[in-house]
Parts: sequence; C-alpha cells; structure tokens
Amino acid sequence: MTTYVAPHAIGATAVTATIRHLASMEDTLASLEDKVDAMTPTTDRVDTIVAQWSAERPDLDVSPMQVIGRLHRLADHLREELLAVCRRYGLGEGEFDILAALRRAGEPFAAAPGELARHTMVTSGAVTKRVDRLVASGLVVRDDDADDGRARVIRLTSAGRRVIDEAYTAHIANEQRLLSGLDPDQRRSLEALLRAWGASLSV
Repeated sequence: MTTYVAPHAIGATAVTATIRHLASMEDTLASLEDKVDAMTPTTDRVDTIVAQWSAERPDLDVSPMQVIGRLHRLADHLREELLAVCRRYGLGEGEFDILAALRRAGEPFAAAPGELARHTMVTSGAVTKRVDRLVASGLVVRDDDADDGRARVIRLTSAGRRVIDEAYTAHIANEQRLLSGLDPDQRRSLEALLRAWGASLSV
C-alpha cells in the first residue's frame, strides 16, 4: 500500500528544517562573536587621550600617539618589572649591565672601562661610579691588563660570576613572563617590526 504525503506537508518539513539550521548557524556565529570580543583588548588610557585630542585638534593626525603612547607606558612598566629582579640580587640596573657585559664576554670575564662604556651605552664617568660600587661589593676587581701592563681592566670575581649567573637566569625567566601574553607568531612579528623601526632610526 502506497502512503500518500500531501505536498504541503513536505514543504512544512523543509521549512522547519531550514529554520532549525538557521538557528544553529546563528548560535555558532554568536559563539564566534563572543570569542572575538574576548580576544579584543578593551579601550585603554591611550585611546581616551587620542580621542580627546582628535576632538580638540581635528586638524592634526594624532594617530602616532597610538604607537608612541603605548610604547611609553610599556617602557615604564617593563623597567619597573626588570628592576625588581635586579634588586632581589642587590643590584641596580647599571650594576647588572656591567656584570652582564663582563659575563657574556667569556673568559677571562674582563674588559677595559672604555669598552664597558660602549657596551652599556653610558659615559665613562657613569661606568666608574658603577664599578666603584661593584668593587665595594666584592663582585669585580680592577686588575692589570695582561696584554698591556700600563692599562687597567675590570674583571669579575668568582662571587660576581655567581651573582650574575643567578640574576641573569631570573632576568630571562622574568622576560619570558612579561612576553607570555603574546603567542610565538606575535612575538616574531613584533620583533621584526621593532628591528625595522630601529634600523630606520639608526638605533
């Protein structure tokens, strides 16, 4: 016996199925929108300042503030976070830089004051003050240059090497933590952008 199905019944079934499919798609889209919203940073202080200046000075393109302003905020925050690790080892930023420059130079972990000034990008006077503090702490000594008896070099002591090895390990772990909000691709992209920007400014 053949069962007769009215055409309107088939149409109703198709419409119902279509409605259900559309509803499912809407749920999926809503879920995706929620995820995108969750990933999108909220408006920050820089946005507010830019908006205020845009309103007050519509004749100016203030968009550079979106980059420079955020870099200033990040630089201030990063400096404090990095200094916190130095302080745990009784070091200031300058003393850490001197010890790190000597350590990464390799054996015999020594360098002339002028060389340290170039590596740490400070004046020779600033190097002298930093070295004085490190000598007082027993972390470096002033020594004769093995290649030039008339010259003097700054050399790590065994205590200095131990301190900088521990401090640098903590420093790198801290930097990893500070970058943990970026995925590997974002980090590589940021690195490339900063390198290109630095090259354009000769820094």
